[in-house]
Amino acid sequence: MARRNRDDDLLLEEEDELTAAFLGDEDATTAVAEQIPQEQQQQMANPADDQWDEDEAVPGQLAVDVYETKEKLVVKARTAGVNKNELDVSISDNQLTIRGTLNAGTEDDVENYFLQECYWGEFSRTIALPVPVKEEEIEAVLKDGVLTISFGKVKQDTVKKIQVL
Repeated sequence: MARRNRDDDLLLEEEDELTAAFLGDEDATTAVAEQIPQEQQQQMANPADDQWDEDEAVPGQLAVDVYETKEKLVVKARTAGVNKNELDVSISDNQLTIRGTLNAGTEDDVENYFLQECYWGEFSRTIALPVPVKEEEIEAVLKDGVLTISFGKVKQDTVKKIQVL
């Protein structure tokens, strides 16, 4: 079943969608499909149409691990193939930013890619650090393609007694 909201957008009930998707109910699938305008069905079938400009430069996002020990907060990022001179690591207002560029070299004679899974180009990642850190106690090391940034943590009292007036 379908309901229309004020903007005449279709809202499909979850039960119909689940029935159609998981039980293979062809009647439910057909009923749900009939409730979706043809234009919207075409867009759902070809989601990439008119949404991406291939020439538009969008920086990739760097995958990171963030964890803590008793004394330190540690951020690790896989940066294999990045020269340490091409890394920009900064901290401001308890936010860490890592920027860089992955260079693939030049492949001017390539006529056609059969598979292209590697990201090449600029990347950037800003992380709100989960605990307060001492900005004067930061160490960044790039070793074996892994960037490890260690921060000294600001010690905080676990319980602070507040006097009620």
